Amino acid sequence: MSHFPKQLRSLPKFDGPFDAFKLEAKACDVLFASYPPGTVIEPHSHETDNVGVITQGELILVMDGQETRYGVGEWYHVPAQAMHAARFDQETSEIEFWFYPQSE
Repeated sequence: MSHFPKQLRSLPKFDGPFDAFKLEAKACDVLFASYPPGTVIEPHSHETDNVGVITQGELILVMDGQETRYGVGEWYHVPAQAMHAARFDQETSEIEFWFYPQSE
């Protein structure tokens, strides 16, 4: 996680299945996450609409039965409630935005 600047590394740690620092914002969490090689995130879904950008390495995202690779500088989107899985064959870092549903 040394890939991120000191200021980001001083944010609270994310309490979840991967290493990340969490910045809370109104109706959105921002995660600065890192994954060691071989990390696998099993199929799951969540209430948030997620977008992220890869800052180091590569994300392999499986959604709707299709595998897509995202490299440094590439953005991805996982809609709320979408079943998806991920893996990281190499050391990878990303910035991910988790947008919570807005009540009308």
